[in-house]
Amino acid sequence: MLAYIKQIEDMSLNAWPSHQIQIYDGWLLRFSYFYTHRTNSVEQIGASTIPLEEKVDYCENIYCHWGTPCIFKISPLVDPEFDRYLESLDYVIAHPTEVKTLDLSAFTPKDLPVKVNLDKEIPWDWLDALFSFKGTTSMIHRRIVPTMYSAIPKDTVVASIQQDNRIVAIGLGILDRDHIGLYAIHVDPCYRRRHYAQAICQSILNEGIRQGAQRAYLQVVPDNISAKKLYYNLGFQDCYKYWFRLKRV
Repeated sequence: MLAYIKQIEDMSLNAWPSHQIQIYDGWLLRFSYFYTHRTNSVEQIGASTIPLEEKVDYCENIYCHWGTPCIFKISPLVDPEFDRYLESLDYVIAHPTEVKTLDLSAFTPKDLPVKVNLDKEIPWDWLDALFSFKGTTSMIHRRIVPTMYSAIPKDTVVASIQQDNRIVAIGLGILDRDHIGLYAIHVDPCYRRRHYAQAICQSILNEGIRQGAQRAYLQVVPDNISAKKLYYNLGFQDCYKYWFRLKRV
């Protein structure tokens, strides 16, 4: 099981590059002006040789220099003693996330009367829709996020639905090995309850299958009940959970 978790964690790193990255003694320091926890946190990817206290202090100083919180990602691959150590330093749990997987041989899409547009590259109007759906107004984020998406080193499936001459729903599939990851599933609030998110997901999964994917994965926060219901209906099952430790201020 840990080997499979490691595979998904590796694919997740490929799928969502940070604006800047440092490698420090088996730790990956990711920095993206705090756009998301995942792209602005420390991840353990290898063995450590430097004392723990020194490493944590180094990370705190680096993130302080960057002007963003010092955050550590905690997955089942991380020693529980490290999580407890951070807790003793007054780091609190933030942004818990559930990872779900799907065997695509068991995937049976439903017939939905809505057209989903698929592209290989991410167009600007897709990014504009993403910023609108997420309420992204920071000029720094609007400048760096397109570069983060363009830095994705894997093949992508870019999905969108247009209504009234504009994009009202989006999604992104990222192919890696024999998997396809689902990311950035968003629907304009005015167009919800029309099965647009389901149509986006189904179209990405179908295209993933066409390109050889055998399994799918995604990440969702526990309190997003509507999304979790959708993913359950698509056949996704719980795989593991991770969370972040954020220094209390």
